[in-house]
Order: sequence, then structure tokens, then C-alpha cells
Amino acid sequence: MTIEFYGKDPGCPGNNCPAVFRDEETGDFYFQGETVSDPAILARLSEDSGLADTESVVQLPARMVAMILEACRAGAVVR
Repeated sequence: MTIEFYGKDPGCPGNNCPAVFRDEETGDFYFQGETVSDPAILARLSEDSGLADTESVVQLPARMVAMILEACRAGAVVR
């Protein structure tokens, strides 16, 4: 398993920060962030895609878009 770190929230002062990772072998993404527990948000998200018992929703700040895009570009498959 080779999981690449793409960055953490630049606005986070500590070490426990939202972060973006990608498995270089499978291309899968991992997002570390605040667990969403607001019932209204979860209900709204469930309207489009149900949430299984084994799934969770995490929130990442918009200021992390550059590192998310970098991880996406690294995983892009050119055909």
C-alpha cells in the first residue's frame, strides 16, 4: 500500500487537520475532515445518495480545493 499525502488545511493551526490522501496503487482517495453530524445536512445529502451504516460524511474547507485537484490530477487516467 502506497498512500500519498497531498496536504492539509492551510488554515489549521495544529497537527490534527483536514487532509487529502490518495492510494497510488488503486487511485482511491482518502479525506480526513470533521465528521458531519448535523441531521439537516445529512438528510439533505441523503436525498441524492443514501448513506450506508458503514459510510460517513466529512467536511473539508473550500480553501483545500488546490490540493484536492492536485490529487485528482495525479490519479487521472489518460486514454
